[in-house]
Amino acid sequence: MTFSPDAFKAQHFNWSFDDGVGHIELDRPDRKNPLTFESYGEMRDLFYGLRLDKKVKTIVISGKGGNFCSGGDVHDIIGPLTKMNMDDLLRFTRMTGDLVKAMRHCPQPIISAVDGICVGAGAIIAMASDIRFGTYRAKTAFLFTRVGLAGCDMGACAILPRIIGHGRASELLFTGRSMTAEEGEKWGFFNRLINVDNILDEAFSFARSLAHGPTFAHGMTKNQLHMEWDMSLDTAIEAEAQAQAICMQSQDFKRAYEAFVAKEKPDFQGD
Repeated sequence: MTFSPDAFKAQHFNWSFDDGVGHIELDRPDRKNPLTFESYGEMRDLFYGLRLDKKVKTIVISGKGGNFCSGGDVHDIIGPLTKMNMDDLLRFTRMTGDLVKAMRHCPQPIISAVDGICVGAGAIIAMASDIRFGTYRAKTAFLFTRVGLAGCDMGACAILPRIIGHGRASELLFTGRSMTAEEGEKWGFFNRLINVDNILDEAFSFARSLAHGPTFAHGMTKNQLHMEWDMSLDTAIEAEAQAQAICMQSQDFKRAYEAFVAKEKPDFQGD
């Protein structure tokens, strides 16, 4: 089935697309934008659809109403989970993990614009993004332990230590405490902190700059960042040699050279 970003009609969040940039906006501001069974699945399907799409070059994720995401909805998800059998529980946890897999496997860079509350599955979505911009009031918490669950949720024990280090990740995952915006920037979780009024503008400006770049090469970079996690150094260097050789066959590589010779800015097309 062919995916079209223009035709995709989201039912459980807002989706828009313009100038090469897709925008996912979580839109339940009265409850700090929690996720439901349906929104998990729909977001997973969107990211899987984007894997083969060439119109969307980058993606921005944000939340409406001064908060990013409060995680799984207590009434719509947590309550029903307490009554499920093991088969249904495993079906749910694998589905939520599939969202992270879909985010990591789609070639487009994903930028999360994090304001206010960013907890539980919301913190995971930010974590699974490639770039994270935060506001000074952002509060990020992997609070699974607060509801009697392990911190190893949706890839947190694999991804978070690689971003902020093993000791800091351990503290957050064991305690469920909030990481302040300043800690997040200092530890490398946030690429930068931005004033509340400017965060979406900054996120979209950054997304557009990537969208106008060599997007085939960006997809290769994201692929290698993901695949090299479990490679030896020698294997990684060989993988990068092959990846770069492939990029050297692209038209964008030729365009960059021709633009350099002509002392012009290259017009990348993503092929």
